Amino acid sequence: MLAATGGFAQGRAAQKSPAAAPAKWPVESIVLEGIHHYTREQVLAASGLKIGQLAGRPEFEAARDRLLATGAFETVGYKFVAAEGKKGYIATFQLTEVETAYPVRFEDLHVSELAAEEALQAKDPFFSLKRLPATQPVLERHAKWLEEFLAAKGIQEKVVASVVLDSPGQYLIVFRPNRPLPAVAHVHFRGNEVLNETVLWNAIAMSATGLPYTEDSFRDVLNSAIRPLYEARGRVKVSFPEIRTEPAPDVQGLTVTVQVDEGESYTLGKVEITDPTPVNPKELLRAGDFKTGDVANMDAVNAGIERIHQSLRRAGYIQSKVLMTRHVDEGHKAVDIAVHLDPGAQYTMGKLTLEGLDLEGEAAIKKMWGMTAGKPFDPEYPDKFLARVKSDGIFDHLGKTTADVKQNDKNRIVDVTLHFGADAPQTKPRRRGGRGA
Repeated sequence: MLAATGGFAQGRAAQKSPAAAPAKWPVESIVLEGIHHYTREQVLAASGLKIGQLAGRPEFEAARDRLLATGAFETVGYKFVAAEGKKGYIATFQLTEVETAYPVRFEDLHVSELAAEEALQAKDPFFSLKRLPATQPVLERHAKWLEEFLAAKGIQEKVVASVVLDSPGQYLIVFRPNRPLPAVAHVHFRGNEVLNETVLWNAIAMSATGLPYTEDSFRDVLNSAIRPLYEARGRVKVSFPEIRTEPAPDVQGLTVTVQVDEGESYTLGKVEITDPTPVNPKELLRAGDFKTGDVANMDAVNAGIERIHQSLRRAGYIQSKVLMTRHVDEGHKAVDIAVHLDPGAQYTMGKLTLEGLDLEGEAAIKKMWGMTAGKPFDPEYPDKFLARVKSDGIFDHLGKTTADVKQNDKNRIVDVTLHFGADAPQTKPRRRGGRGA
């Protein structure tokens, strides 16, 4: 690559020209291409280049190497050309960011999350709790920096980084001491009155017993297993202000004591649909069957939200989404619910195909089938229809029946094929004599 021609140099394998180094000129401007998750200021700080500094090929190659060394980029290319007047350079860096990156969490490091975050930001201008490249060199380097930070505070810990599954489809990078975690042996609760300890223990026993203990992971268990029990009783502000641990007296492991603040009981206030909807909102709210004025049972509220979702699906909006947010009205000790709808496109019934029936049987089934072509497609209808066929005893020797649904997202039409089997393979199901459709 010649300085005046502007070709890109990629990676670390670019060979240096044997010719004499070009003259160093001031850097008049720097163009960055391909950055999405990082700011211009972060990239320039990591490159070491500054507007106005004298630079030539060695300085640009060093900037490229520094950017590659951060681990934030898969590739880094550069070019530099003479600016207008040929008294300076215009430098362009073409970057490809590492795409495999996850949020960061610290566990059991004996320092606050803020302190650990600031320590890593001092070493890595790209560091963020929201996104860290999950490559082995990056993880090992950041773990080493945390070890050095802890050692400076008199804490001798080996630190390891690992990628863990936090929730379905959601991964985290966790930095924690490189030693086996003690397991949870017993759990006790203090401050609980609405629910006794037996109820709480039964709810948490399966997920907590034997769990390698960190406070974050244990709080996740509390929020998934204990919080819903209280929210079903209107205690929407239940909290666990303190968790203490000590060695278990009878087995190897920890006894965990949870302080529970049950909070007050709230009633269910207003429930409103906030978005335009193709289905009458009053009908949707009736389907939700929300008991306003009663205790704010969040289990019942969630069940009502699901009924609204199913109502939309039965109206043909099979890709609809329904979410809710809640607002706690402290003055009235009530929980107001806002229902958010994204109905998507409406799908209609297309072609009905029947397999495994004779002509008489096909005629009977087509007469029974109530979802005509062009009408809104109800995804629950095919299975319910087959269940009705069985329960009504329409056929003798009827075996396994299945519904095959083919959804065309382009024209938003759904074709249905109903398969009718027989108990005896050589005998097709036939319509029972003497009965109407």
